[in-house]
Amino acid sequence: MQNKKEIGKSEEKQNKRETKSSSDKLAIIRIRGEVGVKKKIKDTLNTLRLYKKNWCVLVNKDPSFVGMTKIIKDYAAYGEVTDEVVELLMKKAKKDKKGKLKPFRLSPPRGGFERKGIKVSFKSGGALGYRGEKINDLIKRML
Repeated sequence: MQNKKEIGKSEEKQNKRETKSSSDKLAIIRIRGEVGVKKKIKDTLNTLRLYKKNWCVLVNKDPSFVGMTKIIKDYAAYGEVTDEVVELLMKKAKKDKKGKLKPFRLSPPRGGFERKGIKVSFKSGGALGYRGEKINDLIKRML
């Protein structure tokens, strides 16, 4: 039998797992086009299967993917995605013949991008770079 302390600890662990599951995925959306992009950035975008503007991929929040997002921060927006938005994207998802998920093709956002446009970081009032939980709002406007 478990005493109250052990039960409380197991509940805390379960709550941590549940909160981790909602933010263990990153959504990466390519915002800018391909003209004038350096080779390293272009290769990273191709590795992530972000071939065109307004394409979105979901990746695990691993150190390798976090490093890739730092490389492409001037051409894409990214952040932690919620389970609700993942479900919305999965409804839109299509599979190819091999059963592999393709990138999500999104529309331009209703109401446009942020005030300063697509060449400025999110912290400065633009659309690029790390957005945190605000990526969910952008994805909902693009669906």
